[in-house]
Amino acid sequence: MANLKDIRNRIKSVKNIQKVTKAMKMVAAAKMRRAEERMEEARPYAQRLQSVISHLLPDVERELLNLLHVRPVSRTAYVVVTSDRGFAGSFNSNVLKKAQSEIDEIGKNHVDIFCIGKKARDHFKRRDYTIIESHTEFWSELSFGDAIQIGKGIIGHFTDERVDEIHVVYNEFINVATQYAESEKLLPLEFSDEDYSHPERLYEPDKNQLVQSLIPRHLNIQIWKYLLESYASEQAARMVAMENATENAEEMIKDLTMQFNKARQAAITKEILEIVGGAEALKQT
Repeated sequence: MANLKDIRNRIKSVKNIQKVTKAMKMVAAAKMRRAEERMEEARPYAQRLQSVISHLLPDVERELLNLLHVRPVSRTAYVVVTSDRGFAGSFNSNVLKKAQSEIDEIGKNHVDIFCIGKKARDHFKRRDYTIIESHTEFWSELSFGDAIQIGKGIIGHFTDERVDEIHVVYNEFINVATQYAESEKLLPLEFSDEDYSHPERLYEPDKNQLVQSLIPRHLNIQIWKYLLESYASEQAARMVAMENATENAEEMIKDLTMQFNKARQAAITKEILEIVGGAEALKQT
């Protein structure tokens, strides 16, 4: 059994760690609330814009805009959205597992990767995948300008015909306790037949001009949505992970305190026995 000093030092260390996890939970909770507000503000605009475009696309020629070209798929790009930091439970591992599974199914030699976040960059760099761009150290000051800057390289890779499809793997925010790793096709733009079931509308200017104007805006909004969803999911996952760590630390402190009390009681009992034994020896002499 460990001595009293060792147990006391362990209790002190666990209490210090518990203070850190509590502070990290509070910081993550504050960031998550702000991120969730921004995400909720962006969702209706993104959905409405997508609805308008889905109604316009059947009536325009896909040759009108190179972002609409559907080509035979010989090479694919994946945009993998993770965080720069850990301590967020399975937030990063779920995305990385899903992305790597889909990439390996296609074949790593036929896939280009855009890494958003250090975790994605480090994961695929260690495994010698083809990384075109990586974006890190921007999450703390996340802005729509970041989405536009990141989107330029991704969209340009498609319009330059270096790849024929682009997919995005990210965490979708459901609620504080639930985030799902999702995979969506970003380019070329394709919508299901269900997306076309809108009443007839009149447009001014004509549909071709609207499509040319709205689709680049739609793609920037989609990138922005992926970043917001991922950031809110990261903070929610970190908040839950730090709450669990705080609770585990509390349980560990209880166990260590019990060990400390047992060890102290054993030491006191031993001292009493030694005193009684010494007293008996004195009587006999």
